[in-house]
Amino acid sequence: MKIVVVGGTGRIGSQVVSLLQDRGHEAVAAAPSTGVDTLTGEGLAEVLKGADVVVDVANSPSFEKEAALDFFTRAMRHLTAAEREAGVRHHVALSIIGVDEVPELGYYLAKVAQEEAVRASGVPFSIVRVGQFFEFVAPVMDLTTQGQEVHLPSTQLRPIAAADVAAVVAETAQGEPVNGLRLKAGPEIHRLDRLAEITLAAKPDGRSVVTDENAGMFAGIPDGVLTGDDTVDTAATRYEDWLKRN
Repeated sequence: MKIVVVGGTGRIGSQVVSLLQDRGHEAVAAAPSTGVDTLTGEGLAEVLKGADVVVDVANSPSFEKEAALDFFTRAMRHLTAAEREAGVRHHVALSIIGVDEVPELGYYLAKVAQEEAVRASGVPFSIVRVGQFFEFVAPVMDLTTQGQEVHLPSTQLRPIAAADVAAVVAETAQGEPVNGLRLKAGPEIHRLDRLAEITLAAKPDGRSVVTDENAGMFAGIPDGVLTGDDTVDTAATRYEDWLKRN
């Protein structure tokens, strides 16, 4: 199959491209650096010629509500129109577990708008919702560091390695559209402040963790929202094991 990976040069997309190529598919990375810009539509018609599947793992460069909303809605408008014209038969979108249950987060609202555009596009689809990436824990800690203290709430997460995200996206792209959701998360539920403690125990840098229920973008989110329920499919990689390798 020809599978076009929008955002195919990024953290997840580059791994998806490699996995699909290893399985014998014609996997093509589509990104501004390869001459494809979903915000303007540039290069879409050409790259989608003969495409069976489109995987969209592109991300907004801003987490601010209006900027993210503009990014996802403009990109989806151009992308889905080009998919219909090209006869694409499966659109795979990457999203977030609990994204539609956190209205106070502007970036999440923008992702909901993206999901709605996928559903309304007329192209058969699969939406893969995943937990927060392991790779995001350290940046989140940096954002809430005050002096030598990392202030974070005890919000529950079920984080997952980016490699496991890429694997489930690639697997989904090779299957039939589910016209609904597929959920994937890590094997363990952690509280965010505890994740920071685990991180600093493995890689001490002089900082300590202060539990602060008002700190950061994940403050005040009820238990269970970002973890999903017991029906969520889980990957094998544990956070502590991933830390030892990264």
